[in-house]
Amino acid sequence: MPTFHAAWTCGGVAATVLALLTKNWSFEAVAVAGVLVPLALVAAPYVRGAGPVTPIGDDGSKVPWRRILPVGIAMVLFYMVDTAATTWGPSYLHHVFGSGAALVAVATLPYLVASLVGRASGDRLAEHFGAANLVRSAAFVGAAGLGVVVFAPHPLIAVLGFTVAGLGLSAVAPLAFSAAAKIAREQTLSEHEAVRAKVDAIIARFNQFNYLGGILGAVMTGAVGNDSLRYGFAIPMVLVLFLAPLARSFR
Repeated sequence: MPTFHAAWTCGGVAATVLALLTKNWSFEAVAVAGVLVPLALVAAPYVRGAGPVTPIGDDGSKVPWRRILPVGIAMVLFYMVDTAATTWGPSYLHHVFGSGAALVAVATLPYLVASLVGRASGDRLAEHFGAANLVRSAAFVGAAGLGVVVFAPHPLIAVLGFTVAGLGLSAVAPLAFSAAAKIAREQTLSEHEAVRAKVDAIIARFNQFNYLGGILGAVMTGAVGNDSLRYGFAIPMVLVLFLAPLARSFR
């Protein structure tokens, strides 16, 4: 899963670079190149007909929430940091340090590149050290990176902090999906029911933690950081440490 999520991060890096390259383009040109063409490419296979699709639907699967909840909380904590960094990072550089447009524009690019590196190596690291140890380490590396952001005396130091946080925390979300899938598979096997469909259904429900973390990260950071975004980033800096006790659920 970490390597698979690296492809997602590649999309974020590509979008950031595309935005930088097209910042002087007209709105119409950006709309055609950045929206209409990709949509056409995505829709093309379905226009030709991709064959029958078997919907998963709600098959009445019992979700083992008691076991999945700690892993879901870890997902929430990660996405709180991720959304705070990508949503409020540029504003932080602009309002706290008065950074120019050039630095603000690339504020999240090092974070995304570091996330890409962390996810690309996440499978091997998890195999070598264990997923639980990797998540436990992510808690302290992520908190350290956000600490650099909060106390940074210079915008480039803040960018370095975001980079460290991205590198340390990037594998948490894909490892959480892996852990949830393993829990779901154990649940279905114990009931002697169709494994694949039930795992898919449970993972679909588990994905709600993603959105909860995203909402909390965007709203909480902005609300607490109304006077200064330093305070806003101090909240995820502390909360991300709770990944350490939750790490045992990833075994």
